[in-house]
Amino acid sequence: MRTVGVEEELLLVDPESGEPQALAAAVLARASLADAGQDVFEKELYGQMLEFATHPQSEMAELGEEIVRCRKEAAGLAGELGCAVVALASSPLPVSPSLSVNRRYQWMAEQYGIATREQLVCGCHVHVAVESDEEGVGVLDRLRPWLPVLTAISANSPFWQGSDTGYASYRSRVWSRWPSAGPTGLFRTAGDYHRLVADMVATGVILDEAMVYFDARLARRYPTVEIRVADVCLRADTAVLVATLARALVETAAREWRGGREPVDHGVCLQRMAAWRAARSGLGGELLDPVSLRPRSVRAVLDALLEHTEDALADSGDLPAVRQAMERLLRHGNGAEEQRQLMERTDSLRDVVTECVRRTQG
Repeated sequence: MRTVGVEEELLLVDPESGEPQALAAAVLARASLADAGQDVFEKELYGQMLEFATHPQSEMAELGEEIVRCRKEAAGLAGELGCAVVALASSPLPVSPSLSVNRRYQWMAEQYGIATREQLVCGCHVHVAVESDEEGVGVLDRLRPWLPVLTAISANSPFWQGSDTGYASYRSRVWSRWPSAGPTGLFRTAGDYHRLVADMVATGVILDEAMVYFDARLARRYPTVEIRVADVCLRADTAVLVATLARALVETAAREWRGGREPVDHGVCLQRMAAWRAARSGLGGELLDPVSLRPRSVRAVLDALLEHTEDALADSGDLPAVRQAMERLLRHGNGAEEQRQLMERTDSLRDVVTECVRRTQG
């Protein structure tokens, strides 16, 4: 069974005001002194962000337990410094991000200007094991149409700088400002993939291979496909659902590749429209069908995703849990819907953040 690992980016906030706090370096120093989380927590582009990475897991229940444990450890370390962690993909409250001290990050700020200064956003990256680069590229070519559905499920960034954006996942729109970000065309072979990456680096527009921000890519350090379209999820069980579906999509795509089934050849322009639609609607409106690229209800698209991955989910034993999680998500909403419900009830973005601090641990 393919192993799965998850990287989550969390916001550090004041537990009373909900305002982001640039304390990542202090949190990491405390983790080092306590000899806790040294191989789990990392700093990110901004001091208001803290990232953790799980170990590879083959059982989704164990992955969920590790996500909850890492969130609690992060909360404990932050709490010692008087701040809190919250799984929000953007800050609802106005913030002036503080760039982390790092030569690489300084290069990005000089190269990309205001686009760098507007990147205080938190994602969830899912790594799924593959046997080789050739299999990985075969997978990348075949899972492309389904990636916007993962954005819709995970959407958790409706507010930006004190205002409702009208989007469910505004993080994905902010992230798309990087020159290397977004959907890709068909690669066909591992050689073609690596040549394209080398050509992108050779332009000088990006610093190195790590800055190839495709929606899904071959990971540099691990034998995995890395899926990068999801917002960090407010609730840990939604993150587990995204990871489970990601593994099923990878397994389904690998079987199609091995069986010689050609990938659906949607152009990049149409894929961008599907990604935009998912970011705008989340689970609250129509999505574009991954095969026909015509508008369909959220329920119909989620049913199509389950049908597409059903064999892989059944073989891994995850099908019943995924069906239950999907129904629960449709009843209670994703993070974007929960945030808007809280705002409607409290009329306070501060209260939205402080309640989401609690739900992050829930």
